Amino acid sequence: MVFTGLTVWVANFNLPGPLNAIVALTIAVFKATLVVLFFMHVRYSSRLTWVFIAAGLIWLIILFAFTLSDFLTRQWVPISTS
Repeated sequence: MVFTGLTVWVANFNLPGPLNAIVALTIAVFKATLVVLFFMHVRYSSRLTWVFIAAGLIWLIILFAFTLSDFLTRQWVPISTS
């Protein structure tokens, strides 16, 4: 609840540039880490569980890398008005 309150409190500030998104994503990643480690009982589970968590994170990174490589290498085609 503390970190949810922190998210709401930070959202009321107009930080310069893309800092709002960076702070919000940092808090969200920290909250997600706490949920996985403690509420899903991964912190005290076997090493096999940690292997599957790591494999899932590596797969997520691969998907983000392919998506960003596609998005960042596209040519923006202007729409013709005729």
